[in-house]
Amino acid sequence: MDLQPQNLHTNLIEIAPLQKSHFDDLFKAASDELTWNQHPNPLRYQLHHFQQFFEGAMSSKGAFMIKEKATKRLIGSTRFYDYNENQKSIYIGYTFIAREYWGKGYNFSVKIELLSYAFQFLDKVYFQIGATNFRSQSAIAKLGAIKIKEEMVEYYKEEPKLNYLYLIEKLEFYKQFKLS
Repeated sequence: MDLQPQNLHTNLIEIAPLQKSHFDDLFKAASDELTWNQHPNPLRYQLHHFQQFFEGAMSSKGAFMIKEKATKRLIGSTRFYDYNENQKSIYIGYTFIAREYWGKGYNFSVKIELLSYAFQFLDKVYFQIGATNFRSQSAIAKLGAIKIKEEMVEYYKEEPKLNYLYLIEKLEFYKQFKLS
């Protein structure tokens, strides 16, 4: 499985491997304080904290930028991480989308595209979501994810924070979205 495939897209978004040259545009998309207010690191709208986030994204070798397809505007980021070939599993996370795109299907579209790609190769996809990130918990439930445990997660160069671990399995995903 390629952790940074090219040409992932839907009618709303384009997803492409994150590059260092995306920093300025991505920081613009991330610089709204309300984007991060439920996140385990609510200061990511600040340059120093966002630089750490971006550095972690680049070192992950699985990070993507998200563009609005119509305008080609960079509106967020996401990534694949913790790929486990033996268990046929991967994590999707570190996703954020600029606030003006909330509630309009962009996040859903991103997740469906990433899940559809991952399930060509794998059987399980996990999501770690901050315990106070109610928006993301609600969004992932709409995809059929099931909360399976609570765990402490150490984000890149940050202290551990309480997260909930969610799981979506391939067969359940295919049933829910009538895919084959």
